[in-house]
Amino acid sequence: QPQAISGLGGVGKTQIAVEYAYRYRDDYRYILWVRAATRDILTSDFVALADMLRLPEKDEQDQNQVVMAVRRWLAIHDRWLLIFDNADDLDIVPDFLPTGDQGHILFTTRAQTAGTIAQSVEVEKMGMAEGTLLLLRRTKVLGEGAFLDQASEEDLAGAEAIVIELDFLPLALDQAGAYIDEVGCSFFTYLDLYQTHRKQLLLRRGTFPTDHPEPVATTWSLSFHKVEQANPAAADLLRLFAFLEPDVIPEELLIEGASNLGPTLKRIASDTFKLNEAIGVLRKFSLARRNADTKALSIHRLVQNVLKDDMKKQARRRWAERVVRTVNHVFPSVEVETWPRCHRYLPQAQACAQLIENYHFVFPEAARLLNQSALYLKNHALYAEAERLYLRSLAIYEQQFGSTHLAMAPILSNLAGLYKIRSEHAKAEPLYLRALMICEQELGSYHHDTSTILSNLAELYRAQGEHDKAEPLYLRSLAICEQELGSDHSDTATGLNNLAELYRDKGEYAKAEPLY
Repeated sequence: QPQAISGLGGVGKTQIAVEYAYRYRDDYRYILWVRAATRDILTSDFVALADMLRLPEKDEQDQNQVVMAVRRWLAIHDRWLLIFDNADDLDIVPDFLPTGDQGHILFTTRAQTAGTIAQSVEVEKMGMAEGTLLLLRRTKVLGEGAFLDQASEEDLAGAEAIVIELDFLPLALDQAGAYIDEVGCSFFTYLDLYQTHRKQLLLRRGTFPTDHPEPVATTWSLSFHKVEQANPAAADLLRLFAFLEPDVIPEELLIEGASNLGPTLKRIASDTFKLNEAIGVLRKFSLARRNADTKALSIHRLVQNVLKDDMKKQARRRWAERVVRTVNHVFPSVEVETWPRCHRYLPQAQACAQLIENYHFVFPEAARLLNQSALYLKNHALYAEAERLYLRSLAIYEQQFGSTHLAMAPILSNLAGLYKIRSEHAKAEPLYLRALMICEQELGSYHHDTSTILSNLAELYRAQGEHDKAEPLYLRSLAICEQELGSDHSDTATGLNNLAELYRDKGEYAKAEPLY
């Protein structure tokens, strides 16, 4: 059965086909190569094959007759290898395939599935070692036969950093290597330049002829244009993916967050058939991958970068905002029961935190997402990141509603709780006091939320050994629970236990016992 080497543009499919033909050249009497990007190009190359093979029909006016002649020649000869390069539209291929199995057929294609035409072999990104070796050899820091252990620590570190930044894509690494070789800069100088001139570098191929003349950005921009023509919803899906964490994009995010995705995606999100059609178009060009087991999609990081670089500033901001609103919509309120769902969406929430910072978003949904993400991180002892998100959430709410708005109280209390866990009591106390003041002012002295903050502040004082400050707060909190929730409520029981623990700490066992 014919084999199809599939993968993203620039991943090295053609080079693998060339390498196969070279390594196994002694197994074949004929190695034939045709370009298969379009029907016209493929027909033209078959006509060229007829001329090369000196077929009697080579001068026929009807090119279809010439193609048939080549197919007949392939059917009656053996030990040939026929390579169809860039066969992205596999629907045109059957008209050019010979009958029988006298030789071998190999395709290179961006399509992730070849149907019944061929058995697909997907090309993955390079690993760290092979990507680093490719870059070191391309820049001539290492010779062709040299290995990684012969590179200096500085060159190795710089090359590895570039490999990670370019997400292990061979064509991008080759471009970077060509630039470094031509201008004579260091690896770290290139990295600094990439941060400020990414678009220009991804569009620059180099001044010397190569096996792949088009740079990464041009290669993918052509694919983006074809996607736009084939399915506008697929193009919008790609723009959405450009701002999400690329490795695991949950499919349910598209369905549950549809109301925030814009009119085009909103229309297809509730229609499984149309959504699959759009995803299928992206898979045809290997611009996105789909994992049926995890029900998640993924996209290459450089594809994201090229997409964003091609957008106008206003469009980038619009899509970034849609992503933040969508992820906020699907990210649940943090409870033990929702931890698995929080864990699934956490990478997307973390990506949104960066978008919120980059675009200076200050709408309430952004603050809510930061707060819930921080709460989940705090519950899993990731305190440094949680603190950063809490502080940003607090700043947004304060800017939007003012320092005494009720929405401020939960975040103040959450951040204070984080500082209490880290024994940063001096930071925690004023936050609890602010939260308490807001609750008393907005909800009243006998509201359940007021009770919760009283109890938290009492816990803080108890942790510092300030029992005289803690006791009246525990008593107030307990009184509210008994009045508002009843004596048999679990929160009332917790209040009794907390007060008993305080008395035990003070050695007042006679007071503690009846509370237990």
